[in-house]
Amino acid sequence: MKLMLSVEPVRFPLTGIGRYTYELARRLQQSTEITDLQFFSGTRVLPALPTAGDTSGSGYGLKRAVQQSAFAIEAYRLLMPLLRRRALKHYADYLYHGPNFFLPPFPGRGVATFHDLSPFTWAHCHAPQRIRYLQKELKQTLSRADALITDSEYTRRELAEYFSWPLERIHTVPLASSAEFYPRSEAELQAPLARYGLLPGGYSLFVGTIEPRKNIVGLLDAYSRLPMALRQLWPLVLTGYKGWRNDDILQRLETARREGWAKYLGFVPADDLPLLLAGARLFAFPSLYEGFGLPVLEAMSSGVPVVCSNSSSLPEVAGAAALMCAPLDTPALTQLLLQGLEDESWRAAAVVQGLRHAGLFSWERCAAETLQVYRRVMDS
Repeated sequence: MKLMLSVEPVRFPLTGIGRYTYELARRLQQSTEITDLQFFSGTRVLPALPTAGDTSGSGYGLKRAVQQSAFAIEAYRLLMPLLRRRALKHYADYLYHGPNFFLPPFPGRGVATFHDLSPFTWAHCHAPQRIRYLQKELKQTLSRADALITDSEYTRRELAEYFSWPLERIHTVPLASSAEFYPRSEAELQAPLARYGLLPGGYSLFVGTIEPRKNIVGLLDAYSRLPMALRQLWPLVLTGYKGWRNDDILQRLETARREGWAKYLGFVPADDLPLLLAGARLFAFPSLYEGFGLPVLEAMSSGVPVVCSNSSSLPEVAGAAALMCAPLDTPALTQLLLQGLEDESWRAAAVVQGLRHAGLFSWERCAAETLQVYRRVMDS
């Protein structure tokens, strides 16, 4: 089997999709079934698998500026398929996999991974100019794809229903937490956490893009109902890339910071994220909508108890190892946060159960099940 894998998501800032792409690519490199594996990004085939840096680089500011212009985005949308078609025209005997929703014009067979349907079902949580681009391009992907992959059964069924796509051509392949997410000793955590003014076991943590879909305002509301002494003992720490429509979120965060019970770290280097997770007393993730919710699994792998919402795919990911409630039920969320911070017997059981549950997921399993999809497409 010859495979052309798009690795465009492996870049700064490394999101969950970038991590998925990188981990999948590493395992596919080891597969004996793939006789020729090529990596594609932008408009060219790369000599090797790239890695994501911890800084933005010289072109990042330009890219962000272009994303603010509806005209520039539309020009990009019309021009790039032509350039990609030309770059890929000699690879008709390859299978192309787009792990980040998109499939360019391609002479061979194609598979795309849809991580969620937020560009359609949560369009108000994205920049309007980006939504127009995404909706047009993702519909093009659906017209080109021989099969689709989703991270969760929830998204698989949502995708089939929303677009009337045949369910048998959509395949659920769960993600996993990477090897660097594991329990760590207090001695190992003390120095790196001190750089952020934190102590091991001395804070609750949220990890994710700072945007409305993550329900951060709801988390702040619920946390603000805890006793002030408890909030100051275990402040709420947030880290993540700044997304869209976050002015209200950042304003609420600043108010909580001045009151002494919350802290926003911005986007932290990839090497620091596993340490921040392992050092947390509790991981809180009351998102309104997730295609998978990888940070929940990463927290469990790090030996940290989890409180999350019961929305969308999160029950699949968290299993019975997390405390869950409806994301907009603020009193219930406050009670779960209180239990997660203070109930030592539950905490001890949650750590053991979370580690066991997270162990059911692996990138090896992800790669093996992805290869099964490739085989079905090539054999059909």
